[in-house]
Order: sequence, then C-alpha cells, then structure tokens
Amino acid sequence: MPEDTIPYDDLVLEALRGVVRSVLLRVLKRGIPGDHHFYITFDTRSPGVGLSKRLKDQYPSEMTIVLQHQFWDLAVTEDRFEVRLSFNNIPERLVIPFSAVRIFQDPSVHFALGLRASEGELAKADEGLSLVPSPLAEQEVQAIPHHDNSQPEIAIEATEDEDDAAEKHRKTAEVVSLDKFRKK
Repeated sequence: MPEDTIPYDDLVLEALRGVVRSVLLRVLKRGIPGDHHFYITFDTRSPGVGLSKRLKDQYPSEMTIVLQHQFWDLAVTEDRFEVRLSFNNIPERLVIPFSAVRIFQDPSVHFALGLRASEGELAKADEGLSLVPSPLAEQEVQAIPHHDNSQPEIAIEATEDEDDAAEKHRKTAEVVSLDKFRKK
C-alpha cells in the first residue's frame, strides 16, 4: 500500500482485535457473566503462539479453544493473552497473540468476528517468515452482532479490485445466521 494513503483495513482490524482484548480483560476482572462463552480460533503457525509440541503436532495450522467454565490463569496484555486449559486431562498453557486470532465467537448472543491477517503480517509471510495465513486471511473483516431480524449484519466490504477474490472466499467461508433457516 502506498505510504500516502491511510491503511483503513489495518486500522479496523486492530480495532476489532481490541474488542477481543476488551472482552478478555472484562472476563479477567469480573469473570464470564451469564451464559456467555467464547470460541477462539487462532493460527497456530503465527509468530508468538505458544503451544506444547503435542498440541502443535495435533493442530499444525489452526486450533479452536473454548473459554467457558474450565480455564485458569487468564492473563491479558496489549498484544496477547495467555490461558491454561485441559486437553484430555493434561493441563496446557497457551500463549495467543491477538494477531493470531482468526475467529472470535460468543454463541450465547450470536456474535462473531472473522479476523484476517494484516497486510504487514501477510508481507512477512511473503518474505518466507513463519506466518502462513489461514483461509480467512483473504476474507474481509466481518462483525456479526446479535440481531433480531431488524438489525443488519455489519461487514466491511472488499474494495472493487478485491471483489472477485473476496467473492470466491465468501462462497467457501461465510458466517451465516441460523435465523435464516428457521421456520417463520
């Protein structure tokens, strides 16, 4: 991207990652309220991800964790979070940079964020560094709020040049509301 333009896509992506950070900070201070619970999908190949060799072997590219009742030692910093979870009764400490998060969901309120890698992170991948983007990396950023059919879904659309590529990815990796399939 030329230096004389404002990188709106990266700014929005960082703001959406800030939503994930804010939610986890709130959980750290107050616990998880009510029926809220979180599915967090992240790229296990991203720089800064900390997993045991066993988990890296089991999840070589992407992993989804659930934060609900049984997690411990949650820590949140500006650029990452850490948490202890049990996998087959084996406790594991995970370190997950916010830049590695690809999907954040709270199914209790029908909320999901699909997050892609930023242009800078994709450039690192192009240079042969360790970051390899997930299938969602090419997809536009999406925020799907809880809605009652009267609220529209929020989506940041791809630019005209990216429309064809984005359309291809939307067809293969689209988040769809279950309300669409319910009988009325």
